[in-house]
Amino acid sequence: MIPSVLPTYNRASLSFVRGEGSWMIEADGRRFLDLGAGIAVNSLGHAHPALVKALTDQAQALWHTSNLYQIPQQQALADRLVDHTFADTVFFTNSGTEACELAVKMARKYFYDKGQPDRSDIITFSGSFHGRSAAGIAAAGSEKMTKGFGPLLPGFVHLEFGDHDALTAAITETTCAIMVEPVQGEGGIRPLPDACLKGLRDLCDEHGILMILDEVQCGVGRTGKLFAHEWAGVAPDIMMVAKGIGGGFPLGAVLATEDAASGMTAGTHGSTYGGNPLGCAVGCAVMDIIADPAFLAEVNRKSGLMRQKLEGLIAAHPDVFESVRGAGLMLGLKCKVPNTDIVTAGYAHEVITVPAADNVIRLLPPLTITDEEIAQAIARLDDAAASLSAP
Repeated sequence: MIPSVLPTYNRASLSFVRGEGSWMIEADGRRFLDLGAGIAVNSLGHAHPALVKALTDQAQALWHTSNLYQIPQQQALADRLVDHTFADTVFFTNSGTEACELAVKMARKYFYDKGQPDRSDIITFSGSFHGRSAAGIAAAGSEKMTKGFGPLLPGFVHLEFGDHDALTAAITETTCAIMVEPVQGEGGIRPLPDACLKGLRDLCDEHGILMILDEVQCGVGRTGKLFAHEWAGVAPDIMMVAKGIGGGFPLGAVLATEDAASGMTAGTHGSTYGGNPLGCAVGCAVMDIIADPAFLAEVNRKSGLMRQKLEGLIAAHPDVFESVRGAGLMLGLKCKVPNTDIVTAGYAHEVITVPAADNVIRLLPPLTITDEEIAQAIARLDDAAASLSAP
């Protein structure tokens, strides 16, 4: 008999009932150090007082009105995002998947309005993940994502990650955009080198096409900049954001320049819940904390500390771990044993990690993790690795 919750996840037999900062408390009382942060969502940890206050205050005032009316909290968050980024305008969604849908529509509508309706192809890359909607799985193109769900939405050109020659050759008169994650998350914590991101920007400018960046997982302070593309000194035309922007409350957004968004006029897109007062009140609180340069400097400092300790962990367990990669507090451990074995061993030692492609475990702790908690995290990973390498 099928369970009442559709069984599309192979869930661990853990039930967390409370969270405190970098910790999650299981129903039986065990305290787990959370290096997953709900897959890079709980950017400020669990039950952060500023977020709790923002949500509680708003919940006591007004929950929902719909986008048929002005929403002051939405305007306030849009203003913050515009002030801190390349963008001129923002549309709010509930998730990264919805942000992908709008980004695709926006790029295609841009060229339609310019009298080039055949210019609708979007170039994407192997290892990418853009959500599980019709557009998202078609954009990623992997068999794992698409098998059984055809016919797929057309208009995506899939290239191997890092194949520069293929990329240059793939741009044609039907290309409207290149879509890429500055750091692949699901793909195994694979950063796109700054030089490559700059090269993509140059290619887009040369051919008059749009650059779409998916910063759903790597954005909002995760890499030590407010958004990961800032390290390369470039700016996209359209950017997808979610996960960390809500600090645990469902919230996403598409940020765009005025030019790129020019085709999205009244009636071309909508969302019943997107940008509701609850989500945007929390988003404002998140931005007020994470956009602070001093906060981002701490993310970078803690990233250096954690990476140094992870190198020591790899040296201590060369039969289990191969290398560390990533940026900021978006780190990955390439494994020599099945990555799911390490995730499971971590449960036994009360530390949470997240598997990814390329036999990598993701380490995505709250950006508020402390030095002491980093030390505890390494100790627990050390114990987990030792349990796997023991004769």
